[in-house]
Amino acid sequence: MPLRQMVRAALTALADASKAGPMQAYMKSDMPYLGVSAVPLQQMCKKLFADLRYNSADAWQDDVLALWRDAHFREERYVAIALTGLSGARAFQRFAALGMYEEIVTSGAWWDYVDPIATQRLWQVLCNDPAPVKQRMRQWSTGDNMWKRRCAILCQNKAKQATDLDLLYDCIEPSMDSKEFFLRKGIGWALREYAWTDPAEVRRYVSANVDRLSGLSRREALKNIS
Repeated sequence: MPLRQMVRAALTALADASKAGPMQAYMKSDMPYLGVSAVPLQQMCKKLFADLRYNSADAWQDDVLALWRDAHFREERYVAIALTGLSGARAFQRFAALGMYEEIVTSGAWWDYVDPIATQRLWQVLCNDPAPVKQRMRQWSTGDNMWKRRCAILCQNKAKQATDLDLLYDCIEPSMDSKEFFLRKGIGWALREYAWTDPAEVRRYVSANVDRLSGLSRREALKNIS
């Protein structure tokens, strides 16, 4: 049985129709929900993926994109995103995976899809292929797609001491004057995460750009700085 059929059957068995409507309304989703909450979904993925092994990056990407493209319910796309983080696929988190991630980000176009890719998967890819991925993130940061810009801003959220400040600031700069909530929030979130490592630098950066950063970005950036 193809993986996507196994996923749909497993999700259907967990479905709670009483939760489906409220979940769809909360996420402002055009795609319906089955009503499977996060914890049971994660447990299902762990069981379903336990014996999965991929001999090539192409085979892994094919399964991810089949789940993503053929989804009838939003939870199926959550499973696709979970599959991108399969421990056995760590070797495939390379520059060549960016096309898959770009499709998920641009066609998903909402924070619940975009943020796990931005903060987790892109960081892995960046660590494995830093030079070409940094170049691509700078390209994304100046493009027309808001969600790719958000990805570029957030891709180092887990970097801590390994943060490339030139890359972070280069990716923030093109969106600093944006009125888009998700870009303003993303800028603040990225700076707040780095503030755990170097609060003085974040305070300096916010002060230096006080006339351009939105109030939301500034508040988020300084939230954890005493």
